[in-house]
Amino acid sequence: MAEMEHSHRGTEAQSFDVSQAVIAAAIEVHRELGPGLLESIYEAAMDVELASRGLRVERQIEVPIVYKGEPLGAAYRVDLLVERQLVVELKAVDSLAPVHTAQLLTYLRLLKVPAGLLINFNHAQLKQGLKRVVL
Repeated sequence: MAEMEHSHRGTEAQSFDVSQAVIAAAIEVHRELGPGLLESIYEAAMDVELASRGLRVERQIEVPIVYKGEPLGAAYRVDLLVERQLVVELKAVDSLAPVHTAQLLTYLRLLKVPAGLLINFNHAQLKQGLKRVVL
């Protein structure tokens, strides 16, 4: 039991470290590009920035939806999956809404990933648009 608890804490620590690295990358992207661009531009820039930092990044990962054992097809896509342990959803909106958090929580549950970040690049200071979500 103690081994499982230790392993779980290790996963949480790794997830936090990855979150910190992604936040640092997002700050750099925001510093270079500023607010006001399309989400797709920030996604491409984040991919470049995260890869340059040695992180494994997957873009537009399909989220399988299953209803009562029947696959419904890939109805949704996650913007970024970093190190297979952090879902990153990028926004360029006036403000984050509760639906954005709910969507991220659903992605975490369906992909069985422990943590995620919502990053809204449409702020003068990026820290105003950051939200970390943990299952």
